[in-house]
Amino acid sequence: MTGESGGLLGRLRIEGPGMPEALARIAETILADPETAAHLSIVDLAERSGTSTATVTRFSRTLGFRGYANLRVAVATETGRAEQARWDTDISGDIAPGDALTDVLGVVTAADTRAIQDTAAGIDVAAVERVAGAIAGAGRVEIFGLGSSGTSAREMAFRLERIRVPVWHRTDSHTALTNAALLGPGDVAIGLSHSGRTREVIETLAEAADHGALTVAVTSFSRSPLAEVADVVFATVVQETTFRLAALSSVHSQLLILDLIYVAVAQRTYERTAEALELTVRAVEAHRLPEKSPTRRRPRRPNP
Repeated sequence: MTGESGGLLGRLRIEGPGMPEALARIAETILADPETAAHLSIVDLAERSGTSTATVTRFSRTLGFRGYANLRVAVATETGRAEQARWDTDISGDIAPGDALTDVLGVVTAADTRAIQDTAAGIDVAAVERVAGAIAGAGRVEIFGLGSSGTSAREMAFRLERIRVPVWHRTDSHTALTNAALLGPGDVAIGLSHSGRTREVIETLAEAADHGALTVAVTSFSRSPLAEVADVVFATVVQETTFRLAALSSVHSQLLILDLIYVAVAQRTYERTAEALELTVRAVEAHRLPEKSPTRRRPRRPNP
């Protein structure tokens, strides 16, 4: 996935602090005022960030752009989209212990909405098509994630299982590794990790890759060790708030990507999916209360 696919400002927030010092200063300069940065010449941006034009060019290519002109267009496109959506570029995630819940609701809603918007902007639709096609015809699909990412992995496995995809979600690293070793060409392995540095997830995806399976990484760091062992990488964007660290906030972005893949799989297996959903709905129907439930009666209190 290249920087030209969008989601640039979100990537800079996540990846900028981990870049070499000179590149990090350029990222900070752009994020400080994206609208102004979108109109700066390469010389102006170099001067404002205390770097050189050669460093700005290297920064642009590091993000996957052919040159600075393409980077500037991407910044301008995103700032225009953000203005149209009436969301501020920098969302304050500060929540004080005494803040009213109505204020907290606004902060959380704004953070999650922006994270989803930025993630959506960076999704490579062609990559989704590739992964969905592979899953639709796969002999086995293995999904692995731990902690908060494990929640997303488990949800994806449930959805695919319900439309008759042979899928497994592993919570134990040894089980994940042994089953990854049984994968082969035509199979798919999906690893989820916000940091992209969870050792168990990296090892599992690497094992699957060694045996010829298509490997997919969902991570917030597109140059992480997990991304390096994957054939396809989907980058998530997160917005931290007080009490909600990045790993906890990444679930919404992960589910957006996974849900898109799930729907694309369902499209490719429409008849099978429709039949499976009908059967599963019917199977649990008897366990649902009728739409119009009888008036609830309080139990009588025994006489003293």
